[in-house]
Amino acid sequence: MSNNPIRVLLVDDHAIARNGVRLMLSTADDIRVDGEACNAQEALQLVMAQEFDVALLDITMPGKNGLELLKQLRSERPKLAVLMLSTYSEDIYAVRALKLGAAGYLIKDAPTTTLVAAVRKAASGGKHVSPALLEKLASLIGGGGDAGHEALSNRELEVFKLIAAGESLVRIGETLHLSPNTVTTYRSRILEKMGLESNAELTRYALEHGII
Repeated sequence: MSNNPIRVLLVDDHAIARNGVRLMLSTADDIRVDGEACNAQEALQLVMAQEFDVALLDITMPGKNGLELLKQLRSERPKLAVLMLSTYSEDIYAVRALKLGAAGYLIKDAPTTTLVAAVRKAASGGKHVSPALLEKLASLIGGGGDAGHEALSNRELEVFKLIAAGESLVRIGETLHLSPNTVTTYRSRILEKMGLESNAELTRYALEHGII
């Protein structure tokens, strides 16, 4: 790595969260936050206008979510390292984020030392993987099988979370800009893929795996 500071882009729709991450990163002399965005559109405008070494993305944002933004950034700026920073546990999104090309996945309550180390590793071309996630990846590679929700597409996972949280199909459609019939189709696919039979079983699964 050169002596130039690592240029970071923060993408999170909560200003307080961005402020917290910026303060954590400010403890490192070799890292500099050069841009902030509150949604995917702003983030894409920034990466087209200036150079960044690492982007830190939240998963849940209005409009295009963090995983969708990750896919687009990997396509538009393949040299940009992308770290996912989320309130959701690794069990829910980490594997699919890595499959989409993320350089790592961190929980928002990670200590400053972990965050700084992850940014440095990503900037140098490496991947930040926690011991627990490494064990999960090894299990999947070794034929241990995906967790039920890992078989879902990103959109199916969004629908699953809302069903498990008790939202009606109409409300889910409004939230995700889908017709009720489309939501019903997603529900059927989710139940089939996960080998479950009812919304109650979906909710129980979600609670047991920390998804809601």
